Formats: sequence, structure tokens, C-alpha cells
Amino acid sequence: MDGQKERWAQYTAILRRELVPALGCTEPIAIAYAAATARETLGRVPERIVVECSSNIIKNVKGVVVPGTGDMKGIETAAAAGAIGGDPERRLEVLRGITDTDISRAREMIAGGACKVKLLPGEAGLHIILKAGVGSDEALVEIRDEHTNIVRVEKNGEALLEKASEETAGSEPEPDYDCLNIRGILDFAENTPLDELIPILDQQITFNTAISQEGLTGDWGANVGSTLRRVYGDDVKTRAKAAAAAGSDARMSGCVLPVVINSGSGNQGMTVSLPVIEYAKELGASQERLYRALLVSNLVAIHQKAGIGRLSAYCGAVSAACGAGTAITWLVGGTYEQIAATITNTLANVSGIVCDGAKPSCAAKIASSVDAALMGHYMAMNNEAFQTGEGIVQDELEKTIQSVARLGREGMRETDLEVLNIMIGN
Repeated sequence: MDGQKERWAQYTAILRRELVPALGCTEPIAIAYAAATARETLGRVPERIVVECSSNIIKNVKGVVVPGTGDMKGIETAAAAGAIGGDPERRLEVLRGITDTDISRAREMIAGGACKVKLLPGEAGLHIILKAGVGSDEALVEIRDEHTNIVRVEKNGEALLEKASEETAGSEPEPDYDCLNIRGILDFAENTPLDELIPILDQQITFNTAISQEGLTGDWGANVGSTLRRVYGDDVKTRAKAAAAAGSDARMSGCVLPVVINSGSGNQGMTVSLPVIEYAKELGASQERLYRALLVSNLVAIHQKAGIGRLSAYCGAVSAACGAGTAITWLVGGTYEQIAATITNTLANVSGIVCDGAKPSCAAKIASSVDAALMGHYMAMNNEAFQTGEGIVQDELEKTIQSVARLGREGMRETDLEVLNIMIGN
């Protein structure tokens, strides 16, 4: 890509597209969004729903509480809640206005066997086809590749919307993710005007800090975050891990507070931001320096995930924590070589963490990933780094990132299938 100005415009477009608020785990929310759209298409609440989902959707919905439903989990819950009380205009916050009456009706719909689930074959990691009916009327809504990317809507067999799966939801064209690289990210983060980005980053700071605090003070999931604080103490390294883990504790167990996501994931959005916020406080960094550190963290995580894909057997907390560790190295004035070493040290350590779906143990994986990123950071600041030829480490940083993308995208496909088979009892 020619020209700093054009590259910066692409980076800004990527951040605007990726850093958006979401209520609850994004996979059940995508199902609820499809169901709410189907109800809107029908003009009334459906009597029957069939949800066909790709394996990664099934994996990421099975064990997580659908927000606003109390303790209800699973695909049927997401579909029924969306069909009865969802507002499709809210997109990733589709269930924000759900009521106790809606939840009771959803329970009745599920108990009556009105919601069916099927495995949708194919290689797409994120793919949902939801069919809903009432009387003689039928509606179909298809989502593919991104959580709100509706590619097809039909009513009684007539196409109301149909577009190529590569087209994304919304009017803006898809930005060029191929232009991302570490040197470009650092140049952008250090020098770009912040006016357009401050509202996005302020929302990330505000929303993600609020749900983290709820996770630390409330009783959510396995309470990983509060356990870390209680057992390991109150130094900045523990606070950084606990803050991100606590947000996941709350979010995976049905907390109705929104988060600002990264790479389609709230867990990644919290992991990429909360440790950086903690270190900025500890260092007494200015607000502007925090904003710029968050640009580093978010874009480094997005750069890695762009090569892996939205959903896979590769735990996205690793990419997000690596972004946070990179930003912390930048915050303390690390050189480019130390920043590169932080990334290499983190990826060489924990790139094998397996994603076995969204659930309370995600908080522990986040804590482990942040711990690895912090170790990578401190090693780098002491000019220590894993070397070329050691496992997946390549002779250039971008090649190492590409190797990890290949590992997650190609190498772990069979792992993904076996994880699903274990989860569904095959």
C-alpha cells in the first residue's frame, strides 16, 4: 500500500469495524440476532425454529450463559430469547431489552420442543442458517463469516436479501487487513491524530473496566479474577491478569454489562485492553499515552487474528494477551527489537492453548495468556528472546506471526473437530 495517509485510513477503518460493543458472548448473540431478524421478517413470534450451526458456533454456545436469561445456556436459549425478545436493530446488543416475561416465554418454547439444532457441514468457522415458522409462513436468515453479517433473508422462499458471503454487514467497504504489520502499527499508534479514535477507545476503557469490576466484586463463574487477587496479592502483574480474567468471569456467566470486543470476541476485547489499563495506571501514564498504547494492543491482536480467522481451535486469548504485552513494552519505552521480542516470546510459549468453547474456564486461559505475555515482556526488557529455529520461531517477526496463523488456521483443524466430538459425546 502506498502512502502513510492511506495506510492510516485503513487502520482507522479496521478499528472502527472491530472495536464495537456487544452484550454477552458473541456466538449466542449471533444466533439471537438471526432469530430476532427472522421474527421481524415473519411479523410475529415464530412457533418453531431450526438452527443449523457450524461446529465452532456449537462449541462456543454450548457452555455459556445467554445474557439476561439468568442461568440459561445453549443454542436453543439464544434462539428462543432472540425470537421472543430480541431487537435486531441493536445487532450485537440484541438482547439488551429482554424482560422476565420474555424469558418465561422462551423457557416454555424450549420445553415444548419448538427449537431444534443441527450441525451445519462445511469449512466455514462462523456459519448459521436459522429457519423459523408460524402457521404456513416460513423465514430463513443466514449469517456467515462475521457475527452480524447477514448474507441471506427469505420469506416463504422469496429472497428479501442475498449477497456474497465476503460482503460485510453495513455500508462501509471492508478495510484492507493485509496492510497490517508491526512497524506500521507502531508508526500509526505513535503519530496518528486521535480525535476520531478517542470515542472508540473511551468506550473500550469504560465498558471493559466496568464489567471487570463487576467480576472482581460479584460472584461470577469460577471467580478466577478475584481468586488471583486474593491469593497472589495486589502487584501490577497480578492486577493485570485478574482484571482481564474477572471480566470473563462475569461475561461467560451471563452478566448483562456490555463489552467492547476485538476480533469478534468480548474475551479478546477485555484481554487486549484491561492489562494495558492497569499498567498505564501503575506507570502514571498520561491519557494520551494510554490511548496510543491501546492502539498498539488492539491492532497487534487484530493483525494476528486476521490470519487465523474468527473461530478456530486456537485460543484467541493468546493473540489478545500478546497484543497487551506488546503495548506494555511500548508503554515503558521499549525499542522495536524489544517489542518484537515480546511478541516472539509470547507466541513461542502459549500458541498451543486450545479453544474448547466459550465457558467459565475462558477466564483461566486469559489469566495464563496474560501471564505468558508479561513474562515475554519482562524477558524482552532484559534483552532475552527465543531465537530463530526454536520451534515455530522464524528469522523475521512477520514470518513468525504468519507461522502462528498457519498453525491456528490449518494445523489445528483436526483438533477442532475432535474437540467438538468430545463436547457432544461422539
